[in-house]
Amino acid sequence: MLQNWSLKYKTFKMKINCIAIDDEPLALEKMQQYIGKVGYLNLLKTFDNGIDALDFLKNNTVDLLFLDIQMDDLTGIQLLEAVEMKPKVIVTTAYDSYAIKGYELDVCDYLLKPISLQRFIKAVDKIYGMLTENQVNGNIYNIVNNKNKGNNYFFVKTEYRIERVSFCDILYVEGMKDYLKIYTEEKKIMTLQNFKTLLKHLPSNNFVRVHNSYVVSIDKIKTVGRKGIQIGDVKIPIGNTYREHFFHTLKSKGLII
Repeated sequence: MLQNWSLKYKTFKMKINCIAIDDEPLALEKMQQYIGKVGYLNLLKTFDNGIDALDFLKNNTVDLLFLDIQMDDLTGIQLLEAVEMKPKVIVTTAYDSYAIKGYELDVCDYLLKPISLQRFIKAVDKIYGMLTENQVNGNIYNIVNNKNKGNNYFFVKTEYRIERVSFCDILYVEGMKDYLKIYTEEKKIMTLQNFKTLLKHLPSNNFVRVHNSYVVSIDKIKTVGRKGIQIGDVKIPIGNTYREHFFHTLKSKGLII
């Protein structure tokens, strides 16, 4: 699992800046060792008390916080309640009685000491997935919005990985509630996405919405009938709402003679 994440880090060059807070020296040392084993984690600093950590958080950008709960002067819960801009939080504690309160404060995971490396990896694995999804959703590049880069593809997040999709390979896209299914000649790609976001990143000169549930590649259309479109062996309906716009698009491009 660790090897797979290292590969993802090499692909996306994303570092997760983190700090660790624990008033037990041995526990803090163990956490530092674990963090050092994960290539995409960048340990900014460690703290043996919550007060110094709170001061650091007020003046520095942190993506992930490894936080002990039971500490003198300022507990982990009190620290979370005092932080205005909360990073992702993984609680590390010997007590399970704080679990409910922790989740009320939107902690991402709750690790009970002694913490195994396997359990640690599982926790940061989840955080990496969250932050990667945010990064990809906010940074999908295409030839329309980045003409100077000349991209003819974009990346979408599937269940297990981030997958590259070339515009020229897309036959059509089908909407399925909160998911989209992208059909190419070779495979189907499921992604948690919506048409509004997708259409911002598809070149408008070749992709058009023809139905509440379908976007098609104009280049891949075989025939157009009164009620639908033929792409390969698949018949795609034309919705009444989109009919006029669809035929206007074909005519404006000089594709109907």
